[in-house]
Amino acid sequence: MPLPIHQQHEQQAPAALSVAVITVSDTRTTETDTGGQTVIDHLLAAGHQLAARYLIKDEPVPMRELLSELAGRPEIAAILLTGGTGISSRDQTYETVSALLDKPLPGYGELFRQLSYAEIGPAAILSRAAGGVMRGKVVLTMPGSPNGVRLAMEKVIIPQLRHLVREASR
Repeated sequence: MPLPIHQQHEQQAPAALSVAVITVSDTRTTETDTGGQTVIDHLLAAGHQLAARYLIKDEPVPMRELLSELAGRPEIAAILLTGGTGISSRDQTYETVSALLDKPLPGYGELFRQLSYAEIGPAAILSRAAGGVMRGKVVLTMPGSPNGVRLAMEKVIIPQLRHLVREASR
């Protein structure tokens, strides 16, 4: 019996992806960036490669410039951002990333919030996780908390990243 089409696509995707990780925070340092480190740990455990790691302030202009530069690097398949997805006045990741996406993936944020609701209840509405494709690169955002990152990485990103990259690069 032939495999379902999504499983066929996953088999055709690259086994190991080169991924850039960006932590968006006004307060974290490399030593205290537990969210970013959690992203990296999950990527490496899944057999992917860390292309670059950045820690930037929650400012739209530097974020746009960095995303544009990373989207132009052919070796990078995906860009994962952690932090800045809440609703405080400083949280600007959602607006900045969403404005750059050529093809939004609303299902990513919807699924993340559904899974988050199962863990933390109605506080899940505070998350503005977003994702999509920018210039052929998969771009996904997630909260800065290690628990939020763990949930996104384990339940959504790692299981679908290869498939997303395959589809985005076609």
